[in-house]
Amino acid sequence: MKSVVLLAALFASVIGAAGMEEQQRSALLPEGDASDILYVRSPAFLTRAALSYDALVADIYWIRAVQYYGGTRLSKDQNKNFSLLYPLLDLTTSVDPYFDIAYRFGAVFLGEDYPGGAGRPDLAIALLQKGLRAQPDKWQFAEDIGFVYYWWVRDYHAAGEWFNRAADMPDAPEWLKPLAAVTLAQGGSRDSSRRLWTEIARNPEAEWLQRQAEFRLKQLDAMDGIDFMERIVRQYRERTGALPSSWNDMIRARFLRGLPLDPTGTPLRLDPSTGTVTLDPSSALNPLPRTEQPH
Repeated sequence: MKSVVLLAALFASVIGAAGMEEQQRSALLPEGDASDILYVRSPAFLTRAALSYDALVADIYWIRAVQYYGGTRLSKDQNKNFSLLYPLLDLTTSVDPYFDIAYRFGAVFLGEDYPGGAGRPDLAIALLQKGLRAQPDKWQFAEDIGFVYYWWVRDYHAAGEWFNRAADMPDAPEWLKPLAAVTLAQGGSRDSSRRLWTEIARNPEAEWLQRQAEFRLKQLDAMDGIDFMERIVRQYRERTGALPSSWNDMIRARFLRGLPLDPTGTPLRLDPSTGTVTLDPSSALNPLPRTEQPH
């Protein structure tokens, strides 16, 4: 209880001092940007003020970052604003440079395509590079940078180089070297993407990343399923001379035994005017990533 009271007093003093500092220099964030949740805008100042309570202060800002990301992501606002996400993560990792989960989760929050995330893979990379400066032998950060380049930037050469760099770090797993080679050789093919996520799913050190990998593998399965169904639709058109008006047409013609489902069990959607197959808007796998499948 005593430590909680001391922390509260510390935080009050930090906020008060920060307010005085803010009057002496221009703010880092624009007016009207809901910056009240940031409290302190200067990582250097907060690091000095936190004293021996740096871990507790970092926890507070990490919780703020998670709440801010989650609240913005789930918001009904058509113009979601993630502008405070990087400053919150920057503060968190400045106060505690060894807060590994803030770097790794934070990079996902930043890199995820908008509006599911901030759509800022550049900031995700910057955050992870900051982590590497604090922990130069942390192969997981180098691997994560490769992941950001692969999945969101779609710079497959850079991704392969970072996987290779991670593989050369102390205690790195053996699978990183072949992953780097495959990424450099195959680029953004769906097979290469599946290889990447399969290897990540086997990583026992990060349960959250395993769950993400399992989700992404389901998305890739859905993409393969959509390609397969579009081929069946083309066969139906070649046989009958017309596109099916619904899946029921194809079931009656014995092209299908039942409604085609995505890996979550949600029926796929058929556009009868074009023959295009897509996920149903209600599917939990939306939105699908933009990876290429060589023919």
